Amino acid sequence: MTQQHTTTHRTALVDVGGGFRAIFGCGVMDHLLDHGIDFDHCYGVSAGAANLTSYLARQNGRNHTFYTQYAFRKEYASVDSFVRHHNFANLDYIYGTLSNHDGENPLDYQAIAANPAGFTVVACDARDGSTKYFDKSRLHQDDYDIVKASSAVPVACEPYVVDGVPYFDGGIADPVPVQKALDDGADRVVVILTRLKDVLREQKKDVMPARILRHTYPAAAERLLERYRTYNDEVALAKRYEQEGRVLILAPEDLYGLSTLSKSYEGLERMYRAGYAAAEAIPAFLAS
Repeated sequence: MTQQHTTTHRTALVDVGGGFRAIFGCGVMDHLLDHGIDFDHCYGVSAGAANLTSYLARQNGRNHTFYTQYAFRKEYASVDSFVRHHNFANLDYIYGTLSNHDGENPLDYQAIAANPAGFTVVACDARDGSTKYFDKSRLHQDDYDIVKASSAVPVACEPYVVDGVPYFDGGIADPVPVQKALDDGADRVVVILTRLKDVLREQKKDVMPARILRHTYPAAAERLLERYRTYNDEVALAKRYEQEGRVLILAPEDLYGLSTLSKSYEGLERMYRAGYAAAEAIPAFLAS
């Protein structure tokens, strides 16, 4: 059963991803599915795009299984995978082998196609560093390339090629696409962050990857060096809109030891439950 909005707001859901921390968004979305809450448009960055495919397919609990079970397999994300495939996270395994119609946990593509909600996936063009917004129409049965492209963390992964163009993680181009959602016509935007709301992002972790990347994709390397500033500016913007009543920011109060590429089962479970609880604020916001 779907809960209809009592107002005529155009609503948007933004999930910024964040590797294993992105299980926070899974908790939010399972709560939404449990309570029949839909959005007019969804925006996904990196792991946030993957989260949203299961949400749009209304496959409650599917994301949770990926983070708490499959993610511990060496085929999913490991140094072994990096050595063999040049990708720490094996995107083809996650969004292909496991997710295709004949996979272990198929994504219900037909349900996504039938869902009236719009879906935008953010990626970074590796050639010039520009932002690419993929439309839902670029998803097809057993072709989730745009999610792989959005999730290709620079240096940890090679760029992912879609229609002949190499792409990196959307988080280096438009990490918190709240302005994009508003420009597209939304007037109530729920933003899922996976970092602490009031802690600024720092540049230092991006310096070494950017140095490596500069040899092959200099423009993307520049975007990576500027990511901390872009992220901080976009969070500040989201906070300003939140004061105006147009945006609701959901963010964890603790990271439970999780980072982009490191995890523990207990940390994942706690982060998931935190997301589930945080989602309780959404109905009142959408009705405001």
